[in-house]
Amino acid sequence: MEQLPILSFLIFLPIFATLIIAFLPKNYTNSIQIGLAASTINFLISLKLIIDFDKNITFNFIEKTSLINKYDINYYLGIDGMSLFLILLTTLLIPICLIISKNSIQNLKKEYVICFLLIESFVIGSFATLDLVLFYIFFEATLIPMFLIIGIWGGVNRIYASYKFFIYTLFGSLFFLIAIIYLCNQFGTADILILETKAQTLDIEITKYLFLAFFISFAIKIPMFPFHTWLPDAHVQAPTAGSVILAGVLIKLGAYGFLRFSLPFFPDASEYYSTMIFTLSVIAIIYTSIIAIKQEDIKKMIAYSSVAHMGFVTIGIFSLNDQGVSGAIMQILSHGLISAALFIAIGIIYERTKTRQIKDYGGLVRKMPNYAVFFMIFTLGSVGLPATSGFVGEFLTIIGVFQVSKLFAILASLGIILGACYMLPLYSNIFYKDLSSKLENIKDLNKTEYIILFILSFLIILFGIFPNLILSYI
Repeated sequence: MEQLPILSFLIFLPIFATLIIAFLPKNYTNSIQIGLAASTINFLISLKLIIDFDKNITFNFIEKTSLINKYDINYYLGIDGMSLFLILLTTLLIPICLIISKNSIQNLKKEYVICFLLIESFVIGSFATLDLVLFYIFFEATLIPMFLIIGIWGGVNRIYASYKFFIYTLFGSLFFLIAIIYLCNQFGTADILILETKAQTLDIEITKYLFLAFFISFAIKIPMFPFHTWLPDAHVQAPTAGSVILAGVLIKLGAYGFLRFSLPFFPDASEYYSTMIFTLSVIAIIYTSIIAIKQEDIKKMIAYSSVAHMGFVTIGIFSLNDQGVSGAIMQILSHGLISAALFIAIGIIYERTKTRQIKDYGGLVRKMPNYAVFFMIFTLGSVGLPATSGFVGEFLTIIGVFQVSKLFAILASLGIILGACYMLPLYSNIFYKDLSSKLENIKDLNKTEYIILFILSFLIILFGIFPNLILSYI
């Protein structure tokens, strides 16, 4: 029996849902419910990927249809273990984003839901495609709905933040596009699996330039130091769900690009520039951690911590050994869960207090004990405590880096200490000290909030105790 096109279904179901929502009457008020139904169905279908996945085959669920014969550009889909879990992470977070938005978004609900469904479609397409041109289309397409989410439903300075995000990302992508055109023109194909072999036949000097073109685009997306400044602004101004999907999924596209394209296409150039990337990664880990310590806005603190944690990802990738790369992939998935959980937790407390200033909190453990327990799990996961997924990713990464450079491994390890220096005081300031009179009537988690945080906590601990559930697929 012919295999069902499950990847195409996952890509196009959200688009189909957007068409339904787009033609609904203006006074229709249940657009979020329709989006939630579509994204939930997509999540349930995505579970079939892991059920039917064959670890003995490099790429599963292959779909291929010719688009432009002259340049061998195809609608070519397939996933390996890495893209499998990134797709699952995406389909998990999108319905969560819509659930937490039900009460917080009051205007232009139809358009809001459409933006999130389009992000889901484009991100899944990016992780599933095996054609370089098609990847670029999906990769760039994610920019538009995220730009709108920040610019329309964001905070006071949303216009500035959205344009900064847009310009940074678009600038990097131009170099990526030039490199793609060169490769396709040189070899007459956009097939990633063919280009992996063909690109290695190029002159080393040319591959260095091509690597840098890819690097600029992916480094901005992650973002790496010194391209990171757009991320804190975007996070602070974005609505809660926008921050969740930005930290949980979108910035992972940059790391995925390094793993899927930069390393296999340009292995010699990757090794040549590895010291530079080690240096930038360590600077990101230490520098942004120090900045995070000084933050008074809780959301901005977590935004800077994201840059630091993604520094572990890039340094692990360019260790160019199994431990480092496995650690980087684990850290990608772990950070996707932990950062999403933290931003959701921040959004919950913001909806109750209408402030993100750390000084305005205190003593919440007395009024919100359930919330305090979940926040502690996310805090310890962020710090990298054993038995959490954060520990596994950082531990394997440091082992991989240690095999290459003891100095960089030690410097990267400082990031774990610095992470504790801002996350543990943050927890103390929010949940202990004296209870503010303004918080006397604050309510603990409702049923929906409890379930969402429980699911994320469970996964963080599950993958911390049983990391092989992921690592066996990589």
